[in-house]
Amino acid sequence: MKKESASPLVYETSPEDNLFSILQKRAGSSPDGELVKYKDDGGQWRSFSAGEFLDLSKLLAKGFMAQGFKKGDAVAILSSTRWEWTAFDFAALSLGMVVVPIYQTDSPHQIKAILDGTGARIAIAEDGGQKEKLEEAKKGGSPLESVWLLDEGAVATFCELGKAVGDGAWEEAASKVAAKDLATIVYTSGSTGIPKGVELTHGMLCCNAYSICMTVPQICYQEGGCYLCFLPLAHIFARAMQFAVTACTMTLALEGDTKTLLEDFRKVNPTLILGVPRVFEKIYNASTQKAAGGLSGKTFKKAVMAAKEWSRRQQEKSPMPSMVEYKKRLYSKLVYKKILKAMGSKASFAVTGGAPIDKSLAAFYNGMGLPLLEGYGLTETCPCTLNPVEGYKVGSVGRPVASCRVAISDEGEILVKGPTVFRGYLNDPDLTKKALDEEGWFHTGDLGDIDDDGFLYVTGRIKELIITAGGKNVSPAVLETALKTCPLVSECALIGDRRPFVSALITLDLGAVNAFLESRRLPPAAGLKEAAQNPLVYNRILRAVDEANQKVSRAESIRKFVILDSEFTVENGLLTPSLKIRRDAIAKRFKGEIEKKIYSK
Repeated sequence: MKKESASPLVYETSPEDNLFSILQKRAGSSPDGELVKYKDDGGQWRSFSAGEFLDLSKLLAKGFMAQGFKKGDAVAILSSTRWEWTAFDFAALSLGMVVVPIYQTDSPHQIKAILDGTGARIAIAEDGGQKEKLEEAKKGGSPLESVWLLDEGAVATFCELGKAVGDGAWEEAASKVAAKDLATIVYTSGSTGIPKGVELTHGMLCCNAYSICMTVPQICYQEGGCYLCFLPLAHIFARAMQFAVTACTMTLALEGDTKTLLEDFRKVNPTLILGVPRVFEKIYNASTQKAAGGLSGKTFKKAVMAAKEWSRRQQEKSPMPSMVEYKKRLYSKLVYKKILKAMGSKASFAVTGGAPIDKSLAAFYNGMGLPLLEGYGLTETCPCTLNPVEGYKVGSVGRPVASCRVAISDEGEILVKGPTVFRGYLNDPDLTKKALDEEGWFHTGDLGDIDDDGFLYVTGRIKELIITAGGKNVSPAVLETALKTCPLVSECALIGDRRPFVSALITLDLGAVNAFLESRRLPPAAGLKEAAQNPLVYNRILRAVDEANQKVSRAESIRKFVILDSEFTVENGLLTPSLKIRRDAIAKRFKGEIEKKIYSK
């Protein structure tokens, strides 16, 4: 090992620990305290107390028992983020059932592979559309016996069925669930290969939940703390936070419809915002577009520069000149407060992870007054590093969360060890043995470094490393994240493996493009094809490429780019459900454009 960083073991899992015990402890300490907030059919926010949510989850568990389900049986949940997802999750976990999350964007083919692999006997789905996919997946044989729809009264039916099961029967079943038992099988998003079923136990997820709370207690135990969860609960990032919020004193607000996100921010007023980098990129880009052109545009640019300057000096711990402080106060009134208000009025910190975020963007948020505490983790490790509230470092993904160890191998690979690391891949002992070495270190496949203070920096991914024909190793993350801070850019994929130079395939955000054109009193583009051919749009993208290239050496820079007239989406197979690009699929799909427009002589 070249370097290692570790945090002390602050929570030691007992053999009796299970995920339902987290909910029991919360309800025991504060039965009348608010635990879960949700939006009703009329758009009004309602809530469950901890005691109410505990009772509901127990009744749903009895509904499972009334149908003959027991410890070890797998239940698939195919739904967007909503309170029923969490209720059925705790209900199944209380019995020792194995919860199998499925992204609501998954295809019938992907769903069939998950059902067949896990042997799920029952599925909780959101609506008729998801049921159709499940029925399609069942063709040709499937272990799936029944499908229940949330939009058609699944909760009420389970509760009615559960009334026939006594408390004693449930308590006996629940008492047999131990820390070592399998709690969930979470499939990786498959950005660099075939999705794998990751086995996570009750003890691992319990330890992770309490470790997160003890790593950032200022957030988790603040008075009136609230976390608005809009990320899919099929992703381990959101799911782990669901358990962590239950383990502390915060309220968990659940709403998966991101179309109403800004309105929900204002109504819920979360103290913690957690999102993938794309969320914060879009908020920044929307602000840029709103201020585009004229005096407000110039003011916004100056505000961005002032925020970055304040952040740089704060991070360097150098004396803060009075003029820098003055500019921060000035632009706080003119710019920053308006952006922060769009995310509610109480958020003092945000947590981001799941993908790299552009360092200059993180510096802007930090200088504006909303530090982005970047974290790191994989499905196999849960969140394993996180920046502290005090002494955070912009650009790093933080120190190991409590109870976790992180190291850098001699080859530069990030390794993780501790009680929150997965137990293995479903039905694949050979792959498990390859990923977990004899000393228990999990090989992440990511490249990184650890500084003298124990902070981890992720520099790239081994499998995504581009090696040009000249032998130059290029990590695409830096350029891709920088390009996506341009409001007009929706997605970007770097190409260049075994090629003479690095190139980029860029997709456009049509709404942002038209706002850009209209701000210049030009007619909007009718579609992506017209937008991609617009010379003004091309010049703006060219400027964004030039700005991104300043972050890397000449050998790593983008020499050519193509603006595509289509999108990368989950539906067309070019994005994973967690919104990471599928680089190999993109290279195959656009092979013609790459050969003709970039590498042709």
